[in-house]
Amino acid sequence: MKLRFLGTGTSFGVPVIGCRCATCTSADPRDRRTRHAALVTEGGRRLLVDTPPELRLQLVSAGVPMVDAIWFTHCHADHVHGMDDVRVFSERTGAPMPMYADPECAATLRQRFAYVFDPRIRPTEGTSKPEAELTEVRAYEPVQVAGFAVTPLPVPHGPLQVYGFRVGDLGYVTDGKRLPARTAQALQGVRVLVLNALWFGHPHPTHFSVEEAVEAARSVGAERTYLTHLSHRASHAELDARLPGGVFAAYDGLEVEV
Repeated sequence: MKLRFLGTGTSFGVPVIGCRCATCTSADPRDRRTRHAALVTEGGRRLLVDTPPELRLQLVSAGVPMVDAIWFTHCHADHVHGMDDVRVFSERTGAPMPMYADPECAATLRQRFAYVFDPRIRPTEGTSKPEAELTEVRAYEPVQVAGFAVTPLPVPHGPLQVYGFRVGDLGYVTDGKRLPARTAQALQGVRVLVLNALWFGHPHPTHFSVEEAVEAARSVGAERTYLTHLSHRASHAELDARLPGGVFAAYDGLEVEV
């Protein structure tokens, strides 16, 4: 199994509009962070995690011709507002794209993107729209997704529950503030762990800081932990220099073997 980080930035992305900080003006390509997305692949199967605004650019850059299913972690704009880029897949296959989300996020998707999910809304003849089949997932209840056995893992994100997952030896958690006991237990034994981390220093009310993510990683004990959903307040070089052994900063385009 392989994991490719398509986008590793926060909702602002990096560079941030109008910012002239060291990270936003860096020449290091690892400091260019588009909004959050990832791709899990194995045996020709491709599971896409989230549909951020830069999705088309991310998939073109990665040379991804097709995905088999989409997992939505939650419905914040930076994670779903690339929805229309999914149109190419359903148009190419003639079949709806399988999508998976928790009940709250599913309700939001149906309301926000009614043109995708309401079967009464049809495109004008000669045009197209994304076609999708939405399945609701429940916390800790494994589900088959494009041939992957996926366990949904909720984490708190302010008033929301974000749904990370475990698939095989991979644990994936973005936009979380802490690991609830049952989620932490479900992650025990993973070889590769992904956690969100905004910045060093002061805490954030809905996200891990780098220090909090490192502590959460220690509690899970994965061989390798990769940090994503990174802000512009730390460059890749600074993260590399300050992170402990076994914890790494992800960057757009990084592919790791699980």
